[in-house]
Amino acid sequence: MGQFIIEGGHKLSGEITPQGAKNEALEVISAVLLTAETVTISNIPEILDVKNLMGLLESMGVKITRLGEGTYSFRADEVDTSYIETEEFVRKCAALRGSVMVVGPLLGRFGHAWFAKPGGDKIGRRRVDTHLQGMLNLGAQMDYDPQRRAYHLTQKDRLTGKYMLLDEASVTGTANIVMAAVLAKGTTTIYNAACEPYVQQLCRMLNRMGAFIDGVGSNLLRIHGVERLSGTNHTILPDMIEVGSFIGMAALNQSSITIKNVNYRNLGIIPDQFRRLGVKLEQRGDDIFIPEQDSYEIESFLDGSIMTIADATWPGLTPDLLSVMLVVATQCKGSVLIHQKMFESRLFFVDKLIDMGAQIILCDPHRAVVIGHDHRIQLKASRLVSPDIRAGIAMLIAAMSARGTSTIDNIEQIDRGYENIELRLNALGAHITRA
Repeated sequence: MGQFIIEGGHKLSGEITPQGAKNEALEVISAVLLTAETVTISNIPEILDVKNLMGLLESMGVKITRLGEGTYSFRADEVDTSYIETEEFVRKCAALRGSVMVVGPLLGRFGHAWFAKPGGDKIGRRRVDTHLQGMLNLGAQMDYDPQRRAYHLTQKDRLTGKYMLLDEASVTGTANIVMAAVLAKGTTTIYNAACEPYVQQLCRMLNRMGAFIDGVGSNLLRIHGVERLSGTNHTILPDMIEVGSFIGMAALNQSSITIKNVNYRNLGIIPDQFRRLGVKLEQRGDDIFIPEQDSYEIESFLDGSIMTIADATWPGLTPDLLSVMLVVATQCKGSVLIHQKMFESRLFFVDKLIDMGAQIILCDPHRAVVIGHDHRIQLKASRLVSPDIRAGIAMLIAAMSARGTSTIDNIEQIDRGYENIELRLNALGAHITRA
């Protein structure tokens, strides 16, 4: 396993550009399976999760050509439908979190798919019920294979549109159902659909391919099934999680940086949530400028009660940034309650921050109270292990501000979501070595 060695305490300065959005990439790359024509996608982040998904598609017979940095063409005109029935394919899917996104396209276009419980982050249970129930609503039949530990989904004739009310506004669940429904017979209505920018991007891409989806951007989607889809060109949004990570990095290191080309209008509440922690940031066109500050004071609610920052479905705060905001809060002035509602084990990494000198009370698997040091006490270097992508980047941010030299093991988790992160941060003045 790889390791980062981080010499902390160095100021950052300069400009950095966020990569393409990982979560959008996994959706739109999977959508190429819906057509036999060429789909060209730009601004693809060349990170581990995306490379693994593209490798899975290639093993299925999808032709992938790299046209330039972050730009690839995909052609799924000769998909090996017998291969997607093999144990090897199911094994590969089980090892890759993003593999869930190929289920809808395979079922919709080829009439069968295996749904293996996917791997990925160690952040507690991640339900897949929404995905499976959505496919059943469309008329799929499902059998469980105990040997493969996977569900086999098939359709007798053709999937049929139906009204459905999702039990949770799952981003991947919504995307999967939409991709299965675009080639279904009749109209599919999805209420309580996720409406994150990445789902909007997927829907717009599918519409350009010939799908008929209305309600894009709302939690009520109507998908009018069509007979076939054609090719298209698509550009992925900047990764809002990277943008938030860079904001937090500048704040914790009391540094001034500019984040370029962030697609500000699709950041939602993220800038305002950092402002609640006392972080000043300015929108300059489509860039964000974070000035150097001596102190960051956490706001209170209007009645004077302690600030609570919690994740929520879009346009609320994405859960992927709570780890970063928690680390930033350790050096702010004041106290804040961080409430992680969606995942039950994502806050367990705070014991490592406590070892580094942070003042945090872990109330339960979902809530932590952070008492900020106001930069009076610098975090101490430590030996860390990354349990998941987002905790990994939060640990990296903490280590960059700490006194001394820290190490982070299992950095493959960070590589899953962040492209060449040490090289890009070193260009800003960080001292990070990959071992």
